Amino acid sequence: MIFTAIAFFALAAIIGSLLLVLILRNRPTSKVMVVLHGLLAAAGLFILVLYAFKNKPGATEGITLFVIAATGGVIIFLRDINNKRVPKWLAVTHGLVALSGFIYLLWIAF
Repeated sequence: MIFTAIAFFALAAIIGSLLLVLILRNRPTSKVMVVLHGLLAAAGLFILVLYAFKNKPGATEGITLFVIAATGGVIIFLRDINNKRVPKWLAVTHGLVALSGFIYLLWIAF
């Protein structure tokens, strides 16, 4: 189950990296990519929560990091959908926190 969560987060990270490049270059983002990124990350988080309930409690730290990243992601999503400028620092921070959660998830999986 944890490997399924890792797969969803990996796909979300690939799309998120592409979105970050667009934000850093002041280009418009694809709304399909934005929604797909969010859905993949949400699915990964949901599976990770299920895993934490059924298995060892070590996943709670990863869940915490992903929830923090998701909070930033929701703010970015709302600004993007409303055609407001997305702060670059927020997009970078969102990605770094999510990357930290992903690395931690890999660490507990292996």
